[in-house]
Amino acid sequence: MQTKQKIAVVTGAARGIGLAITQKFLADGYGVALIDRDVETLAQTAATLNGQPILAVEGDVSVPQQVQASIERIAAHFGRIDVLVNNAGVAVFKPALEVTFAEWAEVMATNLNGPFFCTQACVPVMLETGGGSVVNIASISGVRASTLRIAYGTSKAALMHLTKQQAVEYGNVGVRVNCVAPGPVDTAMAAQVHSADIRTSYHDAIPLARYGTVEEIANAVAFLCSEAASFINGQILAVDGGFDAAGVGLPSLRGKA
Repeated sequence: MQTKQKIAVVTGAARGIGLAITQKFLADGYGVALIDRDVETLAQTAATLNGQPILAVEGDVSVPQQVQASIERIAAHFGRIDVLVNNAGVAVFKPALEVTFAEWAEVMATNLNGPFFCTQACVPVMLETGGGSVVNIASISGVRASTLRIAYGTSKAALMHLTKQQAVEYGNVGVRVNCVAPGPVDTAMAAQVHSADIRTSYHDAIPLARYGTVEEIANAVAFLCSEAASFINGQILAVDGGFDAAGVGLPSLRGKA
């Protein structure tokens, strides 16, 4: 049965940024479908959200058949889809010459093919209730190249252009598509791969001199999906503390200040 409550679909929702986005939508009165391929973590997350209007769905966004089955299940359960957040992503941190084709293909399959499949599956459901909003989660690595990210950064740059392509076609029928490009964010993954030296380097390069929080990314996503952003379509919003805007010399500037 169709509900009047708005429904958001969030991929990669079991942890980190995806979980924060889920919690933000729940706080704003949405029902939320959480899609994740990590069955154990998804079950734990669903248990913590017990009693709220959620549906936990096991699914791998890189597999078209699983995406279609997941969206059909969500549509049958809630009766509508108003928002899709393509957050699921993977990364391989290796020197370019060491990245295998299998690793390259896995990153592209999840980070680029996944948003393509999920959006294709969700848009027809959105149109049944007049339209909706899609937000793709890219990365500042899609704008600024850095070492060890040849597959990840390329996939996120491609996702940004996919956003614009989607915005042109889907916007024409009532579905807005935008992109959030986070800078360094305090997540469990960042804690594992960012050494103290890397964290210091980021602080030196970011005008706000800190990492972002998952809640700050979630707030940006919620804004883009809201009526306050009703004429925003095809845009890339960097939520990065000014990292993309900055050049070199911030530590020296701070010393003089």
